[in-house]
Amino acid sequence: MKTRIVCALLLALMLLALAGCGKKEDHPQPEDPNVTQEEEAVPVHLVCSNGSITLRFSLEEGHWLWADDKTFPLDESYALALLETVQGIESLPPVTTAAQLADYGLDSPTKYVTVTDSQGASVTYRLGKESDGSVYVYREGAEATVYAVPDLVSQIGRSIYDMMALPELPQLTEENLQSVTVEGAASTLLRPIDKETSTDEETGEETVTVTWAASGEDVTGNADTASLLAELGALTFTKCVDYKPTDEAAALCGFDAPQATVTILYLNDTGTEGTLTLTFGSENLDQTGYYVRMEGDSTIYQMDTASVDTILSVAENGLTAADAT
Repeated sequence: MKTRIVCALLLALMLLALAGCGKKEDHPQPEDPNVTQEEEAVPVHLVCSNGSITLRFSLEEGHWLWADDKTFPLDESYALALLETVQGIESLPPVTTAAQLADYGLDSPTKYVTVTDSQGASVTYRLGKESDGSVYVYREGAEATVYAVPDLVSQIGRSIYDMMALPELPQLTEENLQSVTVEGAASTLLRPIDKETSTDEETGEETVTVTWAASGEDVTGNADTASLLAELGALTFTKCVDYKPTDEAAALCGFDAPQATVTILYLNDTGTEGTLTLTFGSENLDQTGYYVRMEGDSTIYQMDTASVDTILSVAENGLTAADAT
């Protein structure tokens, strides 16, 4: 009898253990936080060639960089726009004619765009002839399907300098200018000697009137003074001419004998003093702009000729009260 009772107890314990195991299997086990899930593939490399120039871009820490010089200040909106165009190619309706690849200029194409994702998978699109603002394209490995893609040719036709994020110059106004020194054949120090603030009774707007002096003379009434201040307030770089130029390249752009150097002291938004120094080299060959460098930056930029006429005139002739009109 004792043996039967012991066996019955053991059997009951075994049934309870099996029931517990069954219940555990009914509930999914929590995921191991140490197990890394497979990352979603995202584009990380972008290469484009217009047949003569090849540009390479890479995605690093969430930003697109020029792979050949990652210090280059790339405006990544260009890379993003190109990527968007490429990723949308196969959502376009394919060209549905029976023409041969040669008819689309795709028999031996030299222009291409390649996208590589984070898993190492690459896709390449080849570009052929242009038609009505679009270009014929096929994907390597699927040559039988041709697409007409708008904007793509212009996107891969830019030089890397066209994709530079140009430096933004400080906003210079009569209110925040502390002094302007223009050096060239003549030397001019322009500075404010008096500031008066008036308030419009109707609008409540305040107007600051500044009296300017150069060489101890009041030059406020000089037309060139007003023009010079207007040009300083609108200074902007229009393009990059040469990034990290050699000394020879800088000399060819006139920086061995610059036409003018302008040093501007101003108050920034926080009320502290800032300094901007610009050096003007020679005029470009088509006479649309002057080569310009900014202190602390070896890059050669360009400013439109019409926007710096007075700066260069003051560098050449100075600024006196006798010129007042």
